[in-house]
Amino acid sequence: MNGVVRTLSRTVKELRDNGHNVEVIAPSDGYWTMPLPTYPDIRLAPFAKADVERRIVKFGPEAVHIATEGPIGLAARSLCLKWGMPFTTSYHTKFPEYIKARFPFIPLSLPYKFVRSFHNSGGRVMVTTPSMVEFLMARGFHNLAPWARGVDLEQFSPNKRFAPKDVYEGLPRPVFVNIGRVAVEKNIEAFLKLDLPGSKVVVGDGPQLEALKKKYPDAVFTGAKFGDELARYYADADVFVFPSRTDTFGLVIIEAMATGTPVAGYPVSGPIDIIPGSGSGIVSEDLKQACIDCLKIDRNIPVKHAQNYSWKAVSQTFFELLTPEYEPVARKRWRRIRRLAKIASSPYHLLKKGVRRISRTIKNVIK
Repeated sequence: MNGVVRTLSRTVKELRDNGHNVEVIAPSDGYWTMPLPTYPDIRLAPFAKADVERRIVKFGPEAVHIATEGPIGLAARSLCLKWGMPFTTSYHTKFPEYIKARFPFIPLSLPYKFVRSFHNSGGRVMVTTPSMVEFLMARGFHNLAPWARGVDLEQFSPNKRFAPKDVYEGLPRPVFVNIGRVAVEKNIEAFLKLDLPGSKVVVGDGPQLEALKKKYPDAVFTGAKFGDELARYYADADVFVFPSRTDTFGLVIIEAMATGTPVAGYPVSGPIDIIPGSGSGIVSEDLKQACIDCLKIDRNIPVKHAQNYSWKAVSQTFFELLTPEYEPVARKRWRRIRRLAKIASSPYHLLKKGVRRISRTIKNVIK
């Protein structure tokens, strides 16, 4: 569970609630998977292409959206290009920077070449903020459009504060918290190094958790939290600290604001698109000072600002950015593809292919 998964799950729910039929193909759909190197919590399905093809052909979509650049995304992209099917993609994370953080010897230009080729081959590329549009445009990406993120204003509410009691009971105040994946690209160590009054708390799980626990014994590490309990960890904190420099949005920022907790972050994509001018937090290269200044913010201000990010509006934007085919055109396409697939799997066709293979083999042996 992470910001990308929450975004996609909620978008699918909103689309279905509006009467659309949505088919989701994911690694968790019974495929054989392997862990992403250095990140075992994320699973890859490298041998799913045949089943991805079967499922897309069976569903016969009017629009295809590819959410990530993993093996299933690559399979769907390859099939859409083969069929001439229009598709959109989304750029959720600074994937090249994530690779660089784990493998410093790899130049940024290599992963950027891969992701640029992946996204530029489709239709619209949905990105999280206007600043990310500018950022990617400068790196050769085309057809970019901003698609923001939403927040569940019922779950993440100021009413969760100290209800029924303080989840940080016994910790010295003020409480500064970071919530999210505990991984090197999140730059959590920049937060833990700060000389701040009160307590520093990290809520979440991830590959860097054990190393940070040993290195910073004075900080509190709670592990992952979910649902209403997660909302209380946001609400009961005094300041939410967002030290990441690689996120494209930072869903956790608006989740914190929705509970009334002001946010301190660096002036990078994500924070600079949400915080400046809102009065809901502080962005500065001096993260310590930003944290201290956030203690002076009226908690009603971030609550009001978070109301600008509803999932209904976010999902409608996603729908409008899709590139669907006109229904009769889509029906004609899938009828043709199903017919070709049926022919390709017929006994006569398979026998014909077998004879050709044997013939080629004999010719090669004779030569």
